[in-house]
Amino acid sequence: MNRRTFHRVLAGTAALRTFRGEEPGHYRATWESIRTHTVPPWYSNAKLGIFIHWGLYSVPAWAPPSGELGKVDMSRWFYDNAYAEWYLNSLRLKGSPTYKHHLETYGANFDYYDFAPMFDRDVQKWNPAEWARLFRETGARYAVLTTKHHDGFRLWPSRVPNPNRATEKITAKRDLVGDLTKAVRAEGLKMGLYYSGGLDWTFEPRPIATMEDLKTTAPQSEEYARYADAHWRELIERYQPAVLWNDITYPKAGKLTDIFSEYYNRVPEGVIDNRFGVDFADFTTPEYAKYDKITAKKWESCRGLGFSFGYNRVEGPKEVIASDKLVALLADIVSKNGNLLLNIGPRPDGSISEIQLDRLHALGRWLKVNGEAIFDTQPWVRASAGPEGPDVRFTQKDDTLYAILLARPSATVAIPALDPKDGAEISALGGGRLEWSRSNGNLVVQTGQLPGEYAWTLKIRPAPAAH
Repeated sequence: MNRRTFHRVLAGTAALRTFRGEEPGHYRATWESIRTHTVPPWYSNAKLGIFIHWGLYSVPAWAPPSGELGKVDMSRWFYDNAYAEWYLNSLRLKGSPTYKHHLETYGANFDYYDFAPMFDRDVQKWNPAEWARLFRETGARYAVLTTKHHDGFRLWPSRVPNPNRATEKITAKRDLVGDLTKAVRAEGLKMGLYYSGGLDWTFEPRPIATMEDLKTTAPQSEEYARYADAHWRELIERYQPAVLWNDITYPKAGKLTDIFSEYYNRVPEGVIDNRFGVDFADFTTPEYAKYDKITAKKWESCRGLGFSFGYNRVEGPKEVIASDKLVALLADIVSKNGNLLLNIGPRPDGSISEIQLDRLHALGRWLKVNGEAIFDTQPWVRASAGPEGPDVRFTQKDDTLYAILLARPSATVAIPALDPKDGAEISALGGGRLEWSRSNGNLVVQTGQLPGEYAWTLKIRPAPAAH
């Protein structure tokens, strides 16, 4: 072994000891210490991330398009579940639309985990660099990949044995997590990892039919707690993710203070979501929902482009959010101190449906013109003009105020309680300088013909005081 190799091995061993808690770090395994962590600027400024739900469920890629979460009857949600990534649970509910579809398509003797060879065959065609370029062109600053969803199937070569399922049935043959992590970072983006800590259907065969079942079928055994802990440690050690995105909850016997402190010591600018079931998080995660006012604590709204996170071949234009509504959603979330984690559901071979691509491209085009009003901004003193004003969302950066008009104005737009200083300059992003005046306490801007298809941004400098 030469000197260079020796020092590389020594450095790696020292880093591993620090990660495993054998040497002290800045963060200790106590909630008091962990709570000193603050949200890093990169995450506050990122505003847009891409969520990727990809796994065995991408092979059948089927769910009844019953509606958007929060807008359907929850007493029937699990039987008529629009989430294609919940295919296995829906299949376990005899008589559900998914159960009937599976029998008609694959037969009664086709086990869900028999999709594994099909998935492994198709993912060999996938080019992660194409995804990473797409994410960057869309305007995203980070990505979050499902490493293990509720079905227990793992997208990385885990060394942790599953006591209930053969490795080849629950582990992808290609290191999909590693390949995407490398490609995403090559494009200058941050890489985060999702893990279903609360549900694992290889440990719990009972189906979830009600919200109460959701609570009682989350495995709580010591065996599962050690399994989940080992997975998170493995993912952190192998990939150093910028985001730990856990889902549903976490086994009570899990060693979260150890994992969190080890993570922050290894990735000081990492962030942790609020779905571990403990009273600590860097950010909150409303799903298919958003807050109605500026919120001091950082938050991230997650949703699919359609009703499902996993790819659902049944979904079409009626189920997928329109481009103008997608842009308005992003502007609204950012004006209230949130990020949008926008999900794609790829096919097993990594291809993305035309309708999903269309929406990503539309968002990317808008951000190329208006991204200045989104990225690296902070909320202003209020998010909107109020019920009496136009449909507008405000953001601020240094001494500049941005007013994003969500409805195309006529020749003029009047924004109440906005009083620019004499000599202030107002312009349209993607356009030119605009004339303005004051009238009855309103700012009146001569907008003329603004460029673009939707959501037009006024840039006001210096930023006026609010009233």
